[in-house]
Amino acid sequence: MQDHKNHPLTDFIEYPEAEMLKRSEQFYQDIKRRHSIRKFSDRAVDKRIIENCIKAAATAPSGANHQPWQFVAINSPDVKKQIREQAELHEQGFYQGRAGEEWLEALKPLGTDANKPYLEHAPWLIAIFSQKRGGLNIEDKNTNYYVHESVGIATGFLINALHSSGLATLTHTPKPMSFLNKICNRGDNDRAYMLLIAGYPSEDATIPEHALTKKAFSDIATFL
Repeated sequence: MQDHKNHPLTDFIEYPEAEMLKRSEQFYQDIKRRHSIRKFSDRAVDKRIIENCIKAAATAPSGANHQPWQFVAINSPDVKKQIREQAELHEQGFYQGRAGEEWLEALKPLGTDANKPYLEHAPWLIAIFSQKRGGLNIEDKNTNYYVHESVGIATGFLINALHSSGLATLTHTPKPMSFLNKICNRGDNDRAYMLLIAGYPSEDATIPEHALTKKAFSDIATFL
């Protein structure tokens, strides 16, 4: 049986309990300012900011540490235009009935429709892909484990990093999303997971009132 190597934990920082409470409250107050918006400014965002946020996302835990994700950061106007055209084409079928009456009824308070101008207007789109096979090395073809969970956690890290950097975000999941593989030059091993829009909010950006309603703490948490 092969021994596994371990390294001492040297970068953990323990805070006094009072500071821990303060930091937890500060984090809550900051993260609750994160909102999904659908009107973005076309102001440029430095590529280095996006790079750092993706690096932060890549620190997320993953099954067997295989890191089964690929992030494609898109700034090209031509590529963004292709994505918008394909996304709106699929979304038209979605809103014309493919989604089903119950789903469409649930979306009504948000005021969404098949038009997605932000896909071209925002400075950055980040296409997130999950990978069925892989490993620590780029040439590895091992089975990846807990792929959906791993990529979901990494996506959460990415959204938080972008927000903490001062950018607004929107998650977008057109159905189906397979067109992203072709546009982003990803192979059969990659599956489009989510499209994340990032940039500054436009001056007339709004938040649907429906989105501001959050469940009571007692409805979402149980302490045993």
